[in-house]
Amino acid sequence: MNKIYDVIIIGAGPAGLSAGLYAARAKMDTLILEKERAGGQIVTTDEVANYPGAVEDATGPTLIARMVEQAKEFGAELKTDEIVDTDFSADIKKVITKDGEYSARSIIIATGASPRKLGCPGEAKFTGKGVSYCATCDGDFFTDLEIFAIGGGDTAVEEAIFLTKFARKVTIVHRRDELRAAKSIVEKAMKNPKIDFMWDTVVEEIKGEGILQSAVFKNTKTGQLTEYNASEEDMTFGMFVFVGYIPQTDIFKGKIDMDDRGYIVSNETMKTDVEGVFVAGDVRQKTLRQVVTAVSDGAVAAVNCEKYIEEKFE
Repeated sequence: MNKIYDVIIIGAGPAGLSAGLYAARAKMDTLILEKERAGGQIVTTDEVANYPGAVEDATGPTLIARMVEQAKEFGAELKTDEIVDTDFSADIKKVITKDGEYSARSIIIATGASPRKLGCPGEAKFTGKGVSYCATCDGDFFTDLEIFAIGGGDTAVEEAIFLTKFARKVTIVHRRDELRAAKSIVEKAMKNPKIDFMWDTVVEEIKGEGILQSAVFKNTKTGQLTEYNASEEDMTFGMFVFVGYIPQTDIFKGKIDMDDRGYIVSNETMKTDVEGVFVAGDVRQKTLRQVVTAVSDGAVAAVNCEKYIEEKFE
């Protein structure tokens, strides 16, 4: 493994695959490393309705499959391997994996961020079948149905307000008796006739036959359990979880500038504070985490990677 790549892309979600496509198309020697299957969060999505140009029956897996094909068609190399350490201290960067060591003139970090889960029984089973972590992605699927929005921070309340555009009713479920969101956002939610609240409450279990049909809630003060069942007319309802995201940046801590939540800081060219290291997608500090912004980040990162290599090594 003495080969020196032009760029190693860490992560094969939409950001990493977009970066790989653009880098390989620019005739850069490109390696994409992914510890699991390609795709990131979008592979759990059964329908992709808000990605520009997606075919009518597009799914997360089919969209990712095409992205993988495109990156490979232009010459990007894709390997499955888990990264255990990195060394960005020299001009030639090193990525150490379980299977060995890789070297490159530049790095694009595209490891993504994972929604923080509730951890209750049924959550994983009904993800994409009633349980969602993205209002923008999935809100339209629950038009005229009821929705439960779990969480009490700014994002949870803002997304609950957004979901009232689709649902006939949105219930904000919070484990405390007071929301943590900014006062102005809370006031807006309180005034919305479509929004109700369940205080001192957590989700105990999620159930259904094929799709989400019922949820068991627990009062954190009394321990009392209550169960909500979808009506025969509705057949289902939505449960949107907004209890935070976890950026996949543990292996980069102390080696690159991050904010207090662990997101990597960059400028609009995707440059980090380490020369030759770029970032793209959900793992970077940003305001909107969607497939469309991830692929944009990847393209920008690859183009600026190419410029960096031309100036530094040629």
